[in-house]
Amino acid sequence: MSPVSPLPNVTRGPLNTWTDLVGHGEVQAIDPATGEKKWVFKMDDVSDSGILTTASNLLFTGNREGYFHVLDAGTGKLLWRATTGGQMAASPITYEVDGKQYVAMGSGHALFVFGLRDPQ
Repeated sequence: MSPVSPLPNVTRGPLNTWTDLVGHGEVQAIDPATGEKKWVFKMDDVSDSGILTTASNLLFTGNREGYFHVLDAGTGKLLWRATTGGQMAASPITYEVDGKQYVAMGSGHALFVFGLRDPQ
C-alpha cells in the first residue's frame, strides 16, 4: 500500500477542501499613501469574485465557497454573510429602486439580491 500524501494532487475541484495545506484566499485593505496593510479578512479558499464598496463604508464580496460577505470597509470586520450554495465568481453590483438600495451578485446559476436597511 502506498503512503497517503498530506497534500492534494495538482488538479483541484471547484472548492478548496484542504484549506491551509497549500494556501487560502483573503481580502486585504492597503493604505494607498503608505502601502501599509490595514487589515486582512481570511477565507478558506481563493476568491474569483470582485469587491464592491459603498459610501456607507460597507464592502461586499463573495467566494468560491458560496458565501456572500459584508465587511466593514474600515476594519475588515465581518458584519454579515449568507450562504448561496454556489460559487460566486461575479462582481457585486448595487442599485436603487424607489429610494431603497439593493446589492446583487451571481452565484452558480442564480442571482441573489439583498435589500439594505437604512442605518437610522
